[in-house]
Amino acid sequence: MYKILIMAAAIAITSTQGAEAQDKPNIGKNTITMKGDLLTPEALWAMGRISSYAPSPDGKQVVYQIGYYSVEANASHHVLCIINSDGSGQRQLTTSASNETDPSWLGGRIAFLTGGEIWTMAPDGSDRRQLSHTGGEVEGYKFSPDGNRVVYIKSIPFHDIIKENPSDLPKATGRLVTDLMYRHWDHYVESIAHPFVAEVTPNGIGAGRDLLEGEPFECPMEPFGGIEQLDWSRDSKQIAYTCRKKTGLEYSISTDSDIFLYDVEKKTTRNLCKPEGYQAPKVDATKTMRNQSVNAPENLKNNPGYDQNPQFSPDGKYIAWQSMARDGYEADRNRLCLYDLATGEKRYLTESFDSDVDGFCWSDTKDAQIYFTGVWHGTFNIYSIDRKGNVTQVNTGERWADYGSVQMLGDGKRLLAERHSFIAPADLYIVTPGKKAKDMAAVTQLTYENKHILDQLSLPSVEQCWVKSTDNKDMMYWVIRPPHFDETKKYPTLLFCEGGPQSPVSQFWSYRWNFMIMASQGYVIVAPNRHGLPGFGSEWCEEISGDWTGQCMSDYLTAIDDACNTLPYVDRNRLGAVGASFGGFSVYYLAGHHDKRFKCFIAHDGAFNLEAMYTETEENWFSNWEYDDAYWNKDQTANARKTYANSPHRFVDDWDTPILCIHGEKDYRINATQGMSAFNAARMKGIEAQLLIFPDENHWVLKPQNGILWQRTYFNWLDKYLK
Repeated sequence: MYKILIMAAAIAITSTQGAEAQDKPNIGKNTITMKGDLLTPEALWAMGRISSYAPSPDGKQVVYQIGYYSVEANASHHVLCIINSDGSGQRQLTTSASNETDPSWLGGRIAFLTGGEIWTMAPDGSDRRQLSHTGGEVEGYKFSPDGNRVVYIKSIPFHDIIKENPSDLPKATGRLVTDLMYRHWDHYVESIAHPFVAEVTPNGIGAGRDLLEGEPFECPMEPFGGIEQLDWSRDSKQIAYTCRKKTGLEYSISTDSDIFLYDVEKKTTRNLCKPEGYQAPKVDATKTMRNQSVNAPENLKNNPGYDQNPQFSPDGKYIAWQSMARDGYEADRNRLCLYDLATGEKRYLTESFDSDVDGFCWSDTKDAQIYFTGVWHGTFNIYSIDRKGNVTQVNTGERWADYGSVQMLGDGKRLLAERHSFIAPADLYIVTPGKKAKDMAAVTQLTYENKHILDQLSLPSVEQCWVKSTDNKDMMYWVIRPPHFDETKKYPTLLFCEGGPQSPVSQFWSYRWNFMIMASQGYVIVAPNRHGLPGFGSEWCEEISGDWTGQCMSDYLTAIDDACNTLPYVDRNRLGAVGASFGGFSVYYLAGHHDKRFKCFIAHDGAFNLEAMYTETEENWFSNWEYDDAYWNKDQTANARKTYANSPHRFVDDWDTPILCIHGEKDYRINATQGMSAFNAARMKGIEAQLLIFPDENHWVLKPQNGILWQRTYFNWLDKYLK
């Protein structure tokens, strides 16, 4: 395995087109043979994937992580690279067979993780030194500003819910479960992450002290939280951290996490979100928290929703964090909360921005603005906000693209951000805000990680369309057209159904649901920003909760009908509908309500039987909020009755169209029994169907060969019925 991965970092791509060598350094390229000038699954998986990145303290250099995937070895390899912030001097720093990840700066040296330990090296990759000695248990880290301390994450055993088996039964595989949240995302919860603080000495990192010693709570939070959920104070004496101090049933029905402030020297902790002695109101675990007392107006001042990802201001006087207002609602609007450390006052700065704060960073200037990314009308933009709450879009005048997390360069004048689109994978960009609010920012591409592949490809074209929904609202949908598009031809067309249900259809780049590869296979894609998606105001976004089969389903049909009626190249006789998660649910529902519009369907990890899913999923707050009630409650709301009555499994008698069902057996969000049930029902009904089941994948498909199998199965199914 390792030899293959090392070789993949040394050889260039070959092409049947005889492409000229790229003019950028050849760092870590996989070798494949291109088939013409169209994107293939193999070329997609050959692309390098930029992830974490960090600017040097002086802003002159950027270190970043790239992941490469070997289909043959069915594995990934992660390396670190460095580049000057003017775009020169790009080079690979790490060449070992081990993964090197999570780069940061410790003074003039680069810190990173490898083998579960913290190391440092010189900026040229030399003089590697191991700092930590934990037995390979470090999962994330952050050094204090003075460099004298570090907080790192490692997992500790947890047997409060899944009991430890008797010591005389070492080969027993059973698990005795005593409460909920015994599974999360894709694993059984037999360990939890805790933060440890340690001194940094000339001899390395000393023994760590557990900030949550004796507490049965996790930090960072499952399933996706990382070191961004903790931050150091500017004087290196305090750590702000995110934690949901609940377990079992309480944890499974609540999204109430808080920001805690830990004094490193005094070893004391205080909650910044709630008053001392706060007791949460009792709740009914079988009903939505929307109308329960925990979310009553008088209780919202206690921050009952998600609060996470704290960052101290440059002057050390404030902490900002992302804050959701209501408990039990994981898709509530993410606001930017500003906490005054001297007075304890909390203010929500982004009330005028009716969408989510997706990620943010402080400026290093005296006015201490905050830059953040947020979605509006199908794109993630960069915005600035001052302490008065005045919001300004920074990247005005750009063509459609999404920006990822932003960081300040050390010069305090420029931003470092990741940028991608439907037709371009992630690269790093330098964004220099204008001197005045109305001035256009200067945007410069810094890395060209996949230029050697993209230069050989013909790209799709993208169009933004608007149509009136059935409730007379303006709805936007994206149209992606194939490379070498011929406006005189008619093309098979796919309706893309988004997941979430409240995830934006922005200019995303995916290594599975990739619009460029779909278009490169000869399909037009229609991707609606239906009701229930952020970026069009809170009212639009929230209309889907309790109404999964109402307006949003009408929106899907409105978008595909409008495309058929207004775009002459859309072939209404060759339509398919595809989607994952809530998009998979949408496909299962449309299969019984499409009036013969579609010739085939593909549903990945979709909910099929909502009554079964109510008790199968691990994060019960989701079903409570979206369905209103447990299916057994006799006093169900009208929305709950409608939700269960319109579950897709109740309309199989109306199914008449071939369907491909895909599911991962390690998906504990939407269990694999949902996909199996849909497939079984289709076949028992006599409908042509296939089931692609992955015993080793979760809600996503992460292994290279599984990814290739997914793509081939996907397109073979579409081609069979639409070409």
